Amino acid sequence: MVLDREHLLGELYGIYNVPTVIWIDEDNRIARPPVIAPGDDMFRDFTNIDSSVHHDQLRAWVRSGSLPAPTGREQIMLPTDDEQLARLERRVGAYLAREGHAERAEVHFARAVEYAPMDWTIRRGTLPLRGDDPFGEKFFAFMGEWTEAGQPGYGSADPNAPS
Repeated sequence: MVLDREHLLGELYGIYNVPTVIWIDEDNRIARPPVIAPGDDMFRDFTNIDSSVHHDQLRAWVRSGSLPAPTGREQIMLPTDDEQLARLERRVGAYLAREGHAERAEVHFARAVEYAPMDWTIRRGTLPLRGDDPFGEKFFAFMGEWTEAGQPGYGSADPNAPS
């Protein structure tokens, strides 16, 4: 488990949602690209993802080296130019917010959203820095937008979960 306050590992590995899991083998190669995989079922009613599916997949990989069957959504998603600009704007906004410059930070957060409107790290991840509840009204409004957009991004470790 990594706490990546600046989201640098997230950017390197193509992570833009939480909870995300990447499997890295003993040779430091990505054995499984990013998938959504909660550690428990606390939010199962919300996500429709059964955490035991990932746990069983991980046990099988550790014991026998077998990877889960592909779902068709396995990919490392390389960022577009706009997504790179969005990440830069988010990073500048986060720095300014932590330094106590909320108004200046908001300009950068707003630009980040313009460049990458469906990026969870930008939309949900900046809510606490903006003084908003990450499970509040703005989060649920974003969830609605994301759902209407077809829930873009990588899928769940649970192939039976809606995607």
